[in-house]
Amino acid sequence: MIDRGQPVPAHVRITRANARFQQWQALLGNRNKRQRAREFIVQGVRPISLAVEFGWPVRALLFDAERPLSGWAREMLETAGAERVATAPELLRQLGEKDEDVPELVAVAELPDDDLSRIKAGPAFLGAVFDRPSNPGNIGTMARSLDAFGGTGLIVTGHAADPYDPRSVRASTGSLLALPVVRCSSHREVLAWVDGLRARGLPLTVVGTDEKGERDLADLDLTGPALLVIGNETSGLSAGWRQACDIMARIPMAGAASSLNAASAATVTLYEAARQRRTGGTGTA
Repeated sequence: MIDRGQPVPAHVRITRANARFQQWQALLGNRNKRQRAREFIVQGVRPISLAVEFGWPVRALLFDAERPLSGWAREMLETAGAERVATAPELLRQLGEKDEDVPELVAVAELPDDDLSRIKAGPAFLGAVFDRPSNPGNIGTMARSLDAFGGTGLIVTGHAADPYDPRSVRASTGSLLALPVVRCSSHREVLAWVDGLRARGLPLTVVGTDEKGERDLADLDLTGPALLVIGNETSGLSAGWRQACDIMARIPMAGAASSLNAASAATVTLYEAARQRRTGGTGTA
């Protein structure tokens, strides 16, 4: 146990921007470095708490040993099973990407495998695909909505922004750490997984979204196992996904707007699925 009245014991101390610190700093903005190191940075109280709660391998927890730490910070240092690194405040501020404040903790977590078997699909399955997203914040927002409305997992396909970019992790407010997020190079990998689920008897429906979809979203039956597919922020769904979807749904629009932001469209779609599952059916008779 860590004595709350004593300084937190550290495995190592970093007081200057040495090679190890520079490796961690590179994880903030360099996707290739994240992939090679199999690590990413986790910032903020809720994301770090969820990483520990959901059993993520946390490789290191960085803290400022020169200031009193809260009970939360001490609990994380005690329970995460990570290397404890006492870090100079200015260096910690840089890793936390704070303009002024120094965060209590910054975590370095291990990247998970991109394996679709991590997403468990059963009769109540509700999953989402984000096809070729260009904005990391939108990935995080979609993960947050999926988590909020009882979703099971998020799949990111094609040439896309990185879900483990710090902007995505922050936008998810930790939800990215509470449900599986899997990256796939194309829709074909996902469709092979879908075919496997169907072969095992799961009646999974793949629902695409588009402003010119053939049916209003609220008229669809989303109470069964469903995979909701959202397209790129500018160009929408790829031709491959359009062909693969069992049905294309539209969100009725009013006013001058012709479409919603991709993350907003995902939120509306997930809300409708959750509403139907709560009330037992579509909005129409």
